[in-house]
Amino acid sequence: MKRAGTAVITAAAALALVQPSAATAATSTTWTAPTCNRVVGDGAVTFTTDLGASLAGTTGTLKPVSYTHGLVALGAPDTLLATRNSELQRSTDAGCSWTRAGSLGSASARLTAGSGTRAFAWEPNGGYLARIDGSTVTPLTSPAASVVGVGTDPADPNHVRLAGNDGRLYDSRNAGATWTATGTPAFPAGTGVYSVTFDAADPNHAVAGAMVRGGAVTTDGGATWTASTGLTSGTSANLFATAVSPANPQVVYGIGIDLAESVPGSGSEGRHLYRSTDGGRAFAKVLDDTAEHKLTNSTLLAPSPTDPNVLHFEYGTYFMGYGTDLFRLDTATGTVTKTHNAFDGVSAIAFNPAHPSVMYLGVEEAGSPS
Repeated sequence: MKRAGTAVITAAAALALVQPSAATAATSTTWTAPTCNRVVGDGAVTFTTDLGASLAGTTGTLKPVSYTHGLVALGAPDTLLATRNSELQRSTDAGCSWTRAGSLGSASARLTAGSGTRAFAWEPNGGYLARIDGSTVTPLTSPAASVVGVGTDPADPNHVRLAGNDGRLYDSRNAGATWTATGTPAFPAGTGVYSVTFDAADPNHAVAGAMVRGGAVTTDGGATWTASTGLTSGTSANLFATAVSPANPQVVYGIGIDLAESVPGSGSEGRHLYRSTDGGRAFAKVLDDTAEHKLTNSTLLAPSPTDPNVLHFEYGTYFMGYGTDLFRLDTATGTVTKTHNAFDGVSAIAFNPAHPSVMYLGVEEAGSPS
């Protein structure tokens, strides 16, 4: 069993806390920082104010096998949603207490925040899709056999976009009740599409990642796509996931493999963190997979909400009781710092909208190997 509050700082004693920008500070009248040092709940979500050096304790102990794949801060004051397996949980006090809000039709659903108390739940590479309004979960019919991304429109609470594994975007103007295919696919037919990440500030801007063909970006809602460059020294790459910086949407981070380098014994075996400064059109390698900072195909990417040069990512495993490393990459200085905790993994990260030094962590308990 793992307990929040047992994090050990390993190389980050001098880490500076993230400070709110003028834009986020303006919301401080609606969102507050958590006033507790112990979270009331089953242990699926905790928080840190020092980048993972210490974690808030929880009244409950997470039991195996539990995964918290979905975690979002909503527009409603002090309100967050999280998933634990197929259960939807809700907090209305900035993460100090969590209660059951409903059930989902997927044990691995992700969450995309909408306006107010609205969010959308969706299963990566599965067909499950639902709209959440407060504590009401409304199942929706997906326009694609498999969902690889969902984006919302801050200007219109009923406008939502969905990406299917056919590489095409679908548009809804009635909160997911009906859908219309838009534009052209990001990649040729038959391409395996891993993910599509939408810019939270502009749903017309999205970055797609695929098998072998690497990445592609659209800025016109999928009407046209531009192939991403810089992902490989050869002709092909796998781009597994991307994340658009909330601080500057021209900055996009990615995790992938340069297939020209992916041979056994080649050090990183081609696996890298990438960064783009032009919205996803051109990427550059910023970090290699090493023993000091481990990268996987499913590495979680969480850009800083206030500094486009900073990316948070993680590595965790139950094997040999390893636990989880939380990393902070500063691309301006090229430095990587690390904190460690005893959880089997951190599978979701969200930030307090008005106090971004508060980082919420969705954790997992995979159990010990038999």
